[in-house]
Amino acid sequence: MPNSIAYLMLLIWPFVCLVLFRTQKVERAVVWSILGGYLLLPPLAEFNLPLVPSMDKVSIPNVSVLAILLFATAQKVRLWPEGRLAQILVVLLVFSAIPTVLTNREPILFEVLRDADPILFLVDALPGQSVRDIGSVLIGQVLTIVPFLVARQFLSSEEGLREILLGLMVGALVYSVPSFTEIRVSPQMNIWVYGFFQHSFEQTIRAGGYRPIVFLPHGLWLALFVCTAAMAAAALARVTPRLDRWKAVLWTLYLVVFLLACKSAASIVYGLLLVPFIYFAPRRWLVLLATLFALIAVTYPMLRNLNLVPTDAIVAKVAEVNPHRAQSLGYRFNNEAQLLERAAEKPAFGWSGWGRSLVRDSEDGEILTIPDGRWIIVFGSVGWLGYIAEFGLLALPLLLMGAYVIRNKQVELSPYIGAVTLILGITLIDMLLNATLTPFTWLTAGAVLGYAERLNPRKAHVPRHALRQKPVMAGTTAEGKRTVL
Repeated sequence: MPNSIAYLMLLIWPFVCLVLFRTQKVERAVVWSILGGYLLLPPLAEFNLPLVPSMDKVSIPNVSVLAILLFATAQKVRLWPEGRLAQILVVLLVFSAIPTVLTNREPILFEVLRDADPILFLVDALPGQSVRDIGSVLIGQVLTIVPFLVARQFLSSEEGLREILLGLMVGALVYSVPSFTEIRVSPQMNIWVYGFFQHSFEQTIRAGGYRPIVFLPHGLWLALFVCTAAMAAAALARVTPRLDRWKAVLWTLYLVVFLLACKSAASIVYGLLLVPFIYFAPRRWLVLLATLFALIAVTYPMLRNLNLVPTDAIVAKVAEVNPHRAQSLGYRFNNEAQLLERAAEKPAFGWSGWGRSLVRDSEDGEILTIPDGRWIIVFGSVGWLGYIAEFGLLALPLLLMGAYVIRNKQVELSPYIGAVTLILGITLIDMLLNATLTPFTWLTAGAVLGYAERLNPRKAHVPRHALRQKPVMAGTTAEGKRTVL
């Protein structure tokens, strides 16, 4: 059970966000309001209020940023995307929950026939969805994409993209202190601060030691965060003046060592391949590779549904290198196959929440499958409509950037956009394996979409050369005069 400190942190975070917006430029305030909440607030702890979604470490920073921008700043807020396709996907993502709720109103019962008695005994039940749930679900969907919509306007400039990379790097450097402590003494930070452990302790034991988790949902989440931070550090080192570049390179190497200490095979492979690629490759190549990742992430679930992925051959190939990893991969594929069969019963709108999309024992309701990848969770819960909306909205910015770079081979890109697109692309790839979608993923996607809109003068509100955006904060007018909140 979370202690009083956990709930106190949730309560005071809106005030922390307000202080950030009053003392920092808007780009930095947005980044640290979202990223800081993700890194520091307690997992699992939440406030359950009637008729609204649970208020937790995701929704509280999101609603705080939205409220501050709307009511405590003088900046005109334009959250609606410019492109028609992006607009359609936003609408789909928000309202796709309505048919899902309406088609899942019946409870799922688990009954057993005892001996030869014709009487059925109710063992367990999963509740159906109520029409009352629609309002709460719609609000939850809107809050989910707040970072995406806000970043599209405020973080799409060169300064905003730099703040994203800087936030990742600095956040990981600070996080390395409690993380190395956990590597040394075992994961205890969440217990020491918030009074409980947020996951299975056995899953933190790796290679004769421990992998850190700190205040995140799982060690895999932390490893992916450190991987993206090392990629961000490499991008910043690349543009650092030559005399000071060695310091930035040392910070990058330190984060690579930190990544190795996290003991997550997939994230280590990502980092070892992409960190040097970001540092040495042309910016255009970074965008094209990110676009390839987006295409893979979007098409893989479709190919799995059509049984066109050679899972047995893949497992056999991995077994030649690492039998243990092959066994784990085979287990994942087997789970996916069972969950796809379950999802095929309601392919359009899915099974909704409460674990209704999971494969369970027909008599006692025991869970028989564990979903790992974000895509299979989304597909089982909200069907094709929700899957297309979510993954389409995340992949669209990369596809737009890739198309623009292919059409304009000599275009001069921001020195930061390549790394930001690649960070988003590798996160989409990881979401095929793990449910690692975070508010910062939405933030990154929104920033890339905004940058793509800036490159298109027909759809952007600002001219192409306007790479810096200086929003005027409430409290100070454009003429420098003080105003009152």
